[in-house]
Amino acid sequence: MAENKDKLIVADGYHVPVLLMPSVDGMDIHTGDVCVDVTFGGGGHSREILSRLGEDGRLYVFDQDEDAIHNITGDSRLTFIRSNFRYLKNFLKYHHVESVNSVLADLGVSSHHFDDDQRGFSFRFEDGDLDMRMNRQAGVSAAQVLNEYEEGDLANVFYLYGELKQSRQIAFKIVARRKEKPFRKIKDLLDILTPYTKGGKEKKILAQAFQALRIEVNQEMDALKEMLEQAKDLLVSGGRLSVITYHSLEDRLVKNFFKTGNFEGNVDKDFFGNVNTPFILVNNKVIIPSDDEQSLNPRSRSAKLRIAEKK
Repeated sequence: MAENKDKLIVADGYHVPVLLMPSVDGMDIHTGDVCVDVTFGGGGHSREILSRLGEDGRLYVFDQDEDAIHNITGDSRLTFIRSNFRYLKNFLKYHHVESVNSVLADLGVSSHHFDDDQRGFSFRFEDGDLDMRMNRQAGVSAAQVLNEYEEGDLANVFYLYGELKQSRQIAFKIVARRKEKPFRKIKDLLDILTPYTKGGKEKKILAQAFQALRIEVNQEMDALKEMLEQAKDLLVSGGRLSVITYHSLEDRLVKNFFKTGNFEGNVDKDFFGNVNTPFILVNNKVIIPSDDEQSLNPRSRSAKLRIAEKK
């Protein structure tokens, strides 16, 4: 592992933790705290959290990907839970944890996943399987979505989660193509998408389409909502929730939840005109990576950090 003067940790071949110091600083960790990292991944954020907890602190980490197990340290203060973070409250209850001081969520896909040609997350590997499951032992794959969803449902996936204006045309061509040959490999999907990537927008269109499928396959929006609600219930008064998002759909949910206590952004005010929300915003302005971090880690460019404190 290498580390520069700004503490931008580079994990060995797995993942570069984004907004490392701002996100962990935002947790306001004290010696002896009970903390949760719901997106363990390469363990970069968790290592920084552990460095601040003292001997009596506890850190519970979640990751549904079996590959993350290899990044666990031998620290007795850390408990690894191989599960989707949507089951946050249930698993903490199993470990006799009723409340926590802070929760961190880095919602980005690990560099490890994008660079693994067998996981299906990147359009760079034409011969890779259309999988995209974070947990390869559960759920439906991207190939199953493409082969089994109704045309209207496919169009909704690409429009809602990929914000693709051509979603209906893409869905129509997918349904027509699968009648002749089922989707199995990344190249099968690229053959459908290529006609829509003219005008220098190839990478953007492909990234949006693959993002849409990944979100659907892993039910990311529903899981995020469930995790945020449970984190709110688990946090003690004064506890912090630090969340890093990477696209507008995630950021909108987090922003609305922090400001209004609901995901739609509906404002409810009390008799005195104060907004009824369980949180106090720690940063009114969203935090983004510095120019140096973006230069060192281009995948951090779309990251946004929001921090809230429970009242």
